[in-house]
Amino acid sequence: MKNLEETIFFIIAHSGEAKSCIMEAIELAKQNNSLEAHKKLEESVQYKQLAHAKHFELIQQEASGEQTPISLLLIHAEDQLMSIETLQLLAKEFINLYALVHSKI
Repeated sequence: MKNLEETIFFIIAHSGEAKSCIMEAIELAKQNNSLEAHKKLEESVQYKQLAHAKHFELIQQEASGEQTPISLLLIHAEDQLMSIETLQLLAKEFINLYALVHSKI
């Protein structure tokens, strides 16, 4: 269980880092810094990939017959990971929208 908890907290922590990068990217775009916003968004992708890889390890273990106990922490980790995908898509739109707004000012 300890290893499972470490995996879960890894997913939560890296999802949180990705979310922070996304919010920073949106703020940078708001400040008319699209280049840095795109860099931050790419950084969020790297954090998401790390979290996703750990999550995929759990899926592989379960597929090979090793049952993963369901816990509130695991559900929270999966929720955080899933929200990153949506936030990244929305952040791309915000960055593009802010670029358009700043080009009209």
